[in-house]
Amino acid sequence: MRTTGDGEGLKKMTSYDAGSSIKRRTFLKSAVTLLVLGGGFLVSNEQTLAATVSLGPMMEPWTGDHGGTPRFDLIKITDFKPQILKGMDLKREDIKALTSIKDKPTFDNTIAVLEDSGRALDRTLRFFYIYTSTMNDKPMQAIESEVKPLLAKFDDEVIQNDALFQRIKAVYETRESSGLTPEQQRLTEVHYNIFSRQGAGLDETKKKRLREINEKLATLFTDFRHHQLADEEKYELVIDNEADLEGLSESMRASAATEAEARKKKGKWVITNTRSSMEPFITFSTRRDLREKGWRLWISRGENNDANDNKKTISEVLKLRAERAKILGFSTHAHWILDDNMAKTPDHAMDLMLRVWKASTARVKEEVADMQAIADKEGAKITIEPWDYRFYAEKVRKDKYDIDQNEVKQYLQLDKIRDGMFFAAKQVFGLDMSKVEGLTVPQADVTVYEVKRDGQLVGLWYFDPYARPGKNSGAWMNEYRTQERFKKPVTPIVSNNSNMVKGKPGEPVLISWDDANTMFHEFGHALHGLQSNVTYPTLAGTNTKRDFVEFPSQVNERWLMTDEVLNKFALHYKTGEPIPQTLVDKLRKAKTFNQGFTTTEYLASAIYDMKVHLAATSDKDIDPIEFEKITMSEIGCPKEIVMRHRPTAFAHIFGDDGYSAGYYSYIWADTMSADATEAFMEAGGLYDRKTCDRFRDTIFSVGNSVRPDVAFRNFRGRDVDTNALMRDRGFPVVGG
Repeated sequence: MRTTGDGEGLKKMTSYDAGSSIKRRTFLKSAVTLLVLGGGFLVSNEQTLAATVSLGPMMEPWTGDHGGTPRFDLIKITDFKPQILKGMDLKREDIKALTSIKDKPTFDNTIAVLEDSGRALDRTLRFFYIYTSTMNDKPMQAIESEVKPLLAKFDDEVIQNDALFQRIKAVYETRESSGLTPEQQRLTEVHYNIFSRQGAGLDETKKKRLREINEKLATLFTDFRHHQLADEEKYELVIDNEADLEGLSESMRASAATEAEARKKKGKWVITNTRSSMEPFITFSTRRDLREKGWRLWISRGENNDANDNKKTISEVLKLRAERAKILGFSTHAHWILDDNMAKTPDHAMDLMLRVWKASTARVKEEVADMQAIADKEGAKITIEPWDYRFYAEKVRKDKYDIDQNEVKQYLQLDKIRDGMFFAAKQVFGLDMSKVEGLTVPQADVTVYEVKRDGQLVGLWYFDPYARPGKNSGAWMNEYRTQERFKKPVTPIVSNNSNMVKGKPGEPVLISWDDANTMFHEFGHALHGLQSNVTYPTLAGTNTKRDFVEFPSQVNERWLMTDEVLNKFALHYKTGEPIPQTLVDKLRKAKTFNQGFTTTEYLASAIYDMKVHLAATSDKDIDPIEFEKITMSEIGCPKEIVMRHRPTAFAHIFGDDGYSAGYYSYIWADTMSADATEAFMEAGGLYDRKTCDRFRDTIFSVGNSVRPDVAFRNFRGRDVDTNALMRDRGFPVVGG
C-alpha cells in the first residue's frame, strides 16, 4: 500500500518500502498525510479558485470519466518544486481564512473547513510521491532532496499554528455535548490528536526545536533511501559461465540474461541486488560460493563504508527522534509511537513478540537439524550458514513434502494470479474488475482497471508490477485518490506496485508462491482503500492505526490457497493444465513449513526496531551495527539467520517515520488475521456469504471512522484470541 506497507505477507514477510501511501501515513508527520495527503481533497469552491488562480497541471482538479483521473502525460519533474510551493501558499490562505472566523468554533466552521483545505497541494503531492517511489532517477532524487525539508517545515507551520489549534481544541472539548454524529466525533478526535501529539500546545522554544528536528530528519530520511537505492543499483552479481547457473529455472536464467543485456553485458547473466532477484538466486543456486557472494551483497546494502553508507545517518536519526520524544513528553520514541497504536506500550508489543520468538527459535533448531542432516547425507561437509538456509530448506521441503518450488512456479503466471485476485474479489466482495484503455500512466508497464459493484463505479486500480531503475524495492499499495462523501461522492484510485523481474518479450512471467502470496496481500490493501465508505477522507480506507492496517490485507492472502482460485488460475504456463490436486495437497500439508525461519527472520528485525528506539537518547551515538550484534546475542538469535532487514537497509524504520518502533505491527495484526480466518472456517469456509459481507461492512468499509478494537469486535463478536496466531503458525499454544 503506505502502508500500508511493504506488504509483509502473512506467511512470507515481504518487503514493504517507503513508496506506499500507507507507509506515507507516518506517526510523526501524520499532519502531512491527514492534512495534506489524506485524500483527494477538493478546495471548498474549486470553480472559484480555478477562475481566480492559475493552477499548474499537477494542481488542477482531475476531470473526465471515472470521477476524473490523473494526467501523467502533463507531468514535468521540473514543475514539482514550484507547484508544491504554490500549493503551500494556497493552503496557507485556507488556514488563514479558517483562523480569521470570528464565530465560536464548531465542527462545521473549524473541523469541516480544515478537512476541506489544501486540496490543490494534495493533488500535487500525490504525483510527487508516485514519482519518488516509482520513478526516482537521479534528477528526481535531487528534487526530492530539496523538497522534503520544505515539506517538513510546512507541516510544522500548520501544526504549530496556535490559532488553528485552539479552534480545534475548543471543538474537541465539546465534542460529546454538541450533537455531533459518531463519525464527526471520531474525526474531531483524530485531528486533535494529530496536533496535540506533535506539540501544538508547547511553548515557542520547544516548537522551534521541533521544527529544526523535523526538517533535519526529512533530509536524513531522504538520504537513507537514496543510499539504499544506490547500493541496489550499483552492486550486482555477474555470472560469466552458463554452468554457474545450475539450479536456476529457465525463467530465472532468462531474466538474468535480459538484465545483463540491459546493463550492456550481453552474453552474461546479472543478478541484481534487489530482493526479487537475489532471494530466488540464493534459494536455488547450487554454487555455494556464489550464494554467499550474493547474500553478502544483499545484506550489506548501505554498509559499504563509502558515500552511500547509512550508519552515521541512522545514528543521527536515533538521536533526533529521542530528543523529539522528550520534548513531546515521552521517555523514548518507542513510547511516543506506541501511545497512539493498538498496542499502547512497548511492553505490550514486546510481550507478544518474545512469546512468539520463543516458539519460532525453537522451531529453527528443528529446521536446521533437518537441513544439516541432508547436507551430511549428501557429503557436503559443511555447517549450515545463513546463505545455505533457503537452499537447504528447499531440499527439506522436497524430502518431507515432495514439493519442488520450481515445479510450483510453472503454475504461477503473473497475469493469471492477477486474474485470480480479481476472481476472489468478485466472490468475496462482489467486485468486478475490467481493464481500461486510454488513461495516462506514469510508466508504460502500468495498466489500469475499473472496479465496479452491481454496475456502479467503485474506483480505479493501477497495476505497476515490474522492477526498474529508480523504483523502490519491495511491494506496496499507493493511493492516488481517497474515497469520501464530504462535499460530494469521490471514488478512490489506488495502485499496487511490485518488483517482478521481466523475462523474454512475449513469454509469461513466472512468479514464486511467495510472490503470489504477496500479490494477494498487497491487493488486500488496495481492496481496503477501494471499499472505503466513509464521509471524511481523513478517516477513509487505510488511514488507520499502523498495527491494524495490515490486518485486512493479511486475511486477503488466505484466498490464494483456495480450490476456487487454484483450479481456475494456477495453470501450467505451457500446457494450460490446472495445478494437480496432489501438488495442492502437498502445499497445504506444508502450510507451516519453514515457519521457524520466516517468523524468526521477521521478529529479529522487529525486536531490533523496538530495542534500538528504547535505548536511543539525544546525547548518545548508537552504532547501529554494534547494537545489532548485541541485540541478536541478547535474544539468542540463531546464527543461521540474520535480520530480514539489516539496519543500514531498514527503510521501514529509517527511510521515514512510518514503521519506526512499529515494525512489530505485522505480528500484532496477524493475531487478528489468524483469529478472523478462524471465524470464516467456523462459518463453513472463506467464501461464506454472510461472513464475507460482515467482513466488508465491519472492517474494509469503515476505515478509521470506528476505533480498530471496536471494529474487530464488531466482526468477531469478542476481543482477539492471540492463541489463534500460534495455531496458525503451527507453534505450541500457551495453555492449550
